[in-house]
Amino acid sequence: MTLMSFSIREAVDDDARFLPAIERSAGQAFRSVPELAWVADDGVMSVDAHRACIATRTCWVVVDEQGRIAGFLSAQPCGQDLHILEMSVARDRQGRGLGRRLLAAAYDGARALDLFGLTLTTFRNIPWNAPFYQKSGFYLLPPDMLDTRLAAVLREETQAGFPPGSRCAMRRDVTVAD
Repeated sequence: MTLMSFSIREAVDDDARFLPAIERSAGQAFRSVPELAWVADDGVMSVDAHRACIATRTCWVVVDEQGRIAGFLSAQPCGQDLHILEMSVARDRQGRGLGRRLLAAAYDGARALDLFGLTLTTFRNIPWNAPFYQKSGFYLLPPDMLDTRLAAVLREETQAGFPPGSRCAMRRDVTVAD
């Protein structure tokens, strides 16, 4: 087995066209969860949505030695936070720490923008969702600590078909740069 090295870089406009396929690939993991198997066939972020994140310099990609994209994280500034819209690693590249490296890039990006936190919504009980993010420094936000934006996102996700109570909002505080 040959070890492949990966690097993280800020995404460029041309990268956007590759990101929906990465998200579809990553989504195949949901086929192993019968009640959520439909997520594998659900819609993905559009190329234009990725381009908007790229334009604000809040999209990062992980690339292999040949420059092929293996994963991405697309986010957008929301008030004092950087909200992660989507993070996906190609199914055949998962389990190599690439997601953690993308999260580290987003943390550094939020810090550079003088933001106070990273936020996201995710599945509460899927091992590669909330438990993964908790190991990466995020904490669950109880309903009484949700701001208007995150409460609205969770409501929209339930309306879109996610089982009630299956999703949660999470946050990681960003320390001020020295």
